[in-house]
Amino acid sequence: MSKVWIITGSASGIGAGIAKAALLAGDGVVATDLHLGRLNDVYNVYGEQVLTAQLDIRVQADANAAVKACLDHFGRIDVLVNNAGYGQFGPFEEIESDAIERQFATNVLGTFNVTRAVLPTLRKQRSGHVINMSSNGGFKGVAGASMYSATKFAIEGFSESLAQELAGFGIKMTIVEPGAFRTDFLDDRSLKLGSRQLDDYDEYRTKAQAIFAGRNHNQVGDPDRLGTALVQLVNEPNPPLRFIAGADALKVVENKLAAVIEETARWRSLTLSTDFQD
Repeated sequence: MSKVWIITGSASGIGAGIAKAALLAGDGVVATDLHLGRLNDVYNVYGEQVLTAQLDIRVQADANAAVKACLDHFGRIDVLVNNAGYGQFGPFEEIESDAIERQFATNVLGTFNVTRAVLPTLRKQRSGHVINMSSNGGFKGVAGASMYSATKFAIEGFSESLAQELAGFGIKMTIVEPGAFRTDFLDDRSLKLGSRQLDDYDEYRTKAQAIFAGRNHNQVGDPDRLGTALVQLVNEPNPPLRFIAGADALKVVENKLAAVIEETARWRSLTLSTDFQD
């Protein structure tokens, strides 16, 4: 086996697409998810090439145990994919504080936990690749998804900084920014809405929920093709820090970059006026 992957949230969706592409390439995979039964249903045909492990990424001990199981089974780790997470949607004012804490505990602190568990092995090997799944909502804020976007912006900042800390150890970092992929992300199990309902947001909420329903399982992105692309990236000598996945995500990035350039130029003189004028 040329590489060994640990992939969180790999029972379905993008995680499963990545895992299956890695397995097709002849790599070994530790497939993790909250629900071991769902994992075994997907991966029991792969034999010793795959190890399934129940993992709650919010629990550091679970992350440590998954890494130990990987090392016991395969003897090394080459690629970590931090994919597990969910979307907390709805206007900010309608989201209770405990729901916000759960969103950050999973999408941000969970990513920290698994990364923390894996890095000692990658440092010892002086090699490896960390792939952190962000979103086009982690590059540009999205109305009605302020908390989800906040977690993905946090992942972007963490990943950019960590990439610099790890470069001297031969460890690579890639932030993946997918657009809309045909997964269960918009199902009730994955997507959460605020529990408060304020009258001023009634019209917005109705429109947003109609959009979610219309897009669910009709998204243009193909998880299997994304998996194939990531297998290619981890075999590149100089992979990108950011990988934009999908035409819709590319449009978001290009439009924001153009807007930032225009706004920066428009306010350039005022920006420079804040320095000491010696």
